Amino acid sequence: MLTPKKSKYRKAFKGKIHGVAKRGSTVSFGTYGLKALRPERITARQIEAARRAITRHIRRIGKVWIRIFPHVPVSSKPAEVRMGSGKGNPEYQICRVKPGMILFELDGVLPEVAEEAFQLAAAKLPIPTKFVKRIG
Repeated sequence: MLTPKKSKYRKAFKGKIHGVAKRGSTVSFGTYGLKALRPERITARQIEAARRAITRHIRRIGKVWIRIFPHVPVSSKPAEVRMGSGKGNPEYQICRVKPGMILFELDGVLPEVAEEAFQLAAAKLPIPTKFVKRIG
């Protein structure tokens, strides 16, 4: 699973996801991409599940790029704990995804295979996505 090696702060604010993606919105490395259509928080587990789905479907032919990284810690308190006594410990990492952001890229496979692989990956993610091709 993806986790940062070190971070500046142990705990982070929840934050809001405003606007559309300015950068990371075009297919840069591969030929095909999976684009996010709605703002959402995606966990490291969901990214890993989607990556596995893609890799298994393409049978390790071609190359996969993961364009997002979960570097925001999410803290939570244990079940049935009274209110107060501070913020909970970091439990998992998330990535804040804006609409228009490319999540995964793929190269070296047929377009039909890439589209099927991205459909399988999209089923593992909590947001609606769109299959895109590189222009030019």
